[in-house]
Amino acid sequence: MGKVTGFLEIDRQVAKYQPASDRIRHFREFTIPMSDAEVQKQSARCMDCGIPYCHGPTGCPVHNQIPDWNDLVYSGNWEEAIRNLHSTNNFPEFTGRVCPAPCEEACTLNLEDAPVAIKTVEQAIADKAYELGFIVPQPATVHTGKKVAIIGSGPSGLAAAQQLGRSGHEVHVYERESKAGGLLRYGIPDFKMEKNFIDRRVEQIRGEGVTFHYGVNVGVDVKMETLLSEYDAVLYCGGSETPRPAGIGGADLHGVYDAMPYLVQQNRRVGRENIDSVGWPSDPILAGGKHVVVVGGGDTASDCVGTAFRQGAVKVTQLDIRPMPPEKEDKLAVWPYWATKMRTSSSQAEGAVREFQVATLEFVGEDGQLTGVKCCQVDEKRKPIAGTEFIIKADLAFIAIGFSGPFTDSVLKDLEGKLKLNTDRRGSTNVVANTEDYKTSVDKLWSAGDVRRGQSLVVWAIREGRQAARAIDEALMGASVLPR
Repeated sequence: MGKVTGFLEIDRQVAKYQPASDRIRHFREFTIPMSDAEVQKQSARCMDCGIPYCHGPTGCPVHNQIPDWNDLVYSGNWEEAIRNLHSTNNFPEFTGRVCPAPCEEACTLNLEDAPVAIKTVEQAIADKAYELGFIVPQPATVHTGKKVAIIGSGPSGLAAAQQLGRSGHEVHVYERESKAGGLLRYGIPDFKMEKNFIDRRVEQIRGEGVTFHYGVNVGVDVKMETLLSEYDAVLYCGGSETPRPAGIGGADLHGVYDAMPYLVQQNRRVGRENIDSVGWPSDPILAGGKHVVVVGGGDTASDCVGTAFRQGAVKVTQLDIRPMPPEKEDKLAVWPYWATKMRTSSSQAEGAVREFQVATLEFVGEDGQLTGVKCCQVDEKRKPIAGTEFIIKADLAFIAIGFSGPFTDSVLKDLEGKLKLNTDRRGSTNVVANTEDYKTSVDKLWSAGDVRRGQSLVVWAIREGRQAARAIDEALMGASVLPR
């Protein structure tokens, strides 16, 4: 795998970033690509470690054959490398940009804090494949006569559409928004992934015979009963978009928003679309010249931080109720699993003030306008510590504490009481379906991605879309050659 002594001779390197002072002036990607020779040197570090934990189940959800394509890149065989990568992952240019890389956490070399730069190599393979013209439509040569509808065009819906289209089924994708991509397009900022990567994948999938229907809110514009009667199978990939209720007083003040409307709105601006969108507030949300507070410590909160800086925020403070994690993990206790340790995102590194072990008590304001966020320190059980209250000045605040499930005013509402679609009873509206066949309690209806799993990673959505596609293919045809 790679060069036998590569991990001993070559230091780990990953792609560098533009300086923060430069990159906050635009919304484009700011990663500086490595040369082919540099990428090949990094792939040469992949060692013959016997049991490669990097490609699952602890490492990669889609089970990328990481040692194999590292060796192919080291050998300069880019065409075979992308063929191998595509055998497990439909969209490596997505995951190579936005995946947190659990594979690198599981890498044997991470025991020495120098894992193989797997994510960097993966992105390089996909980008090189486009450059060399290796990624082209692969339409089916035999058609089955079966029709499948897919609701939602996020990563799970797109992956399922591609797999089913290549299997010879007639596939129709219904998307509420004006363009495909789901939260890949409207949730993830362009500085993390520019949207032309989605556009060219959609063109490839269209070239494989898949039909996209935009601006169609299933359950409202088209009834579920209609889809279930006209198609042999329906796959629900609606995502997880309903914000988890925060229960914080003063959330009705002007200037307090959930995170997703803010991110969606800015992505629509960058994409030169109207900021009005189904399900989201339409009044402009802008951070220019303001003091901003972001409640939450995850990726969505970090995206709000980076977006606020690019809009010209004076100061951005991020509040995390969790204690400050250790700088390093105990490798022998945690590896190869994802470790809790201090991590600083590129957005946080642009100047955010981070407050740990702090609870948000209340949003305070005057005349209906937000002026500050009342906080306090908490103990190890996340209980407020008396006498530690303080107020952070804020003109704008975003709540980014996660999502409880899909929107309930379209598909779920349409099915309510009619076809008895089972949803999770643990305080969420996730659709109940197992990971063997992905079938719901409604006949002819399957479900995959965040709408079934709950909020998760893009790579998990791709995995579920692929597996659901195989389950549908098997149900319609009696057998399937699609991989699980």
